[in-house]
Amino acid sequence: MVNVSMVVNIQDFVLLGLMEMEQLRYFYSVVALLIYLSTISLCTLIVYVVWTEQSLHEPMYIFICGLVGNGMVGSSAFLPKLAIDLFSGWTTISLSVCLTQAYFIQTFAGVDKLTFTIMAYDRYLAVGFPLRYHSLMTNKMALQSLVLIWLGLLLIVLVSITLVVRLTRCADGIQNMYCESMSLVRLACVSTAINDAWGYTTAVFIDLITLLIVIYCYIQTFLVCLKISMEASQKAIHTLVTHIITYTTFTAGTLFIGFRYRINGGSLSTLMHVIICIAGPLVSIAFNPLVYGIRTEALRIKMIQSLKGITQK
Repeated sequence: MVNVSMVVNIQDFVLLGLMEMEQLRYFYSVVALLIYLSTISLCTLIVYVVWTEQSLHEPMYIFICGLVGNGMVGSSAFLPKLAIDLFSGWTTISLSVCLTQAYFIQTFAGVDKLTFTIMAYDRYLAVGFPLRYHSLMTNKMALQSLVLIWLGLLLIVLVSITLVVRLTRCADGIQNMYCESMSLVRLACVSTAINDAWGYTTAVFIDLITLLIVIYCYIQTFLVCLKISMEASQKAIHTLVTHIITYTTFTAGTLFIGFRYRINGGSLSTLMHVIICIAGPLVSIAFNPLVYGIRTEALRIKMIQSLKGITQK
């Protein structure tokens, strides 16, 4: 154990991931900015259409709106700063900025997981109990669910960040191009047992339990689809496939990020850390609005009509 009294608690860090991108930093900067602007534009359009179209005031579209709205938070937490850092050549970040970025990125990831879970449950209710659905899941209940998800995650992540703040850090190299708490925990030169215990606890309750709920809801929904009419079954399966595509891509990305340190992560090169950490959030941020905008027919039609109305003005 390092003698803490003999070390300096580091307050500024080097984002080693940015250094890995140095040779093509201007190109990556433009790509990051274009992804951010296109994602924000598409997400804003989806939120606007769901907000203004009375026919879309249903729980499913409210949840989609919540999902892409959360994507706007997630993309704003790291893409603009990434573009600026790459363009300017900055590779350092202060502790306060690092913790703030980690807070919003981790909140984004947790909100996505719980939103996907409630969406899977919503589709199970819609397909399994069509006559009772509007009493089992109302618009008010959908909005309340999203508010509770946000409040719960803001509190859970606040605890995680608070546990990181208390650590003494005596190394400054973060193997990433943005901050998340696990990277800071790895730099500590004191015991991280409490952080590890909290991390595993939240992983069980947020990752494992939500995964089991989603799998159960998907299986039950699919079994119901086998028993109903062909037309109704095709429509339900189409919606189910959309959810499965977005959920599995998001889950795969976040699992790699979450476990890259726990599964012999010390042997991974900085380049591999960069690839894993950039692919994880980008898949969800860019993929979700694109998939839901294209595959959800009613939403797609209203979006096209809205765009036509804007261009004709």
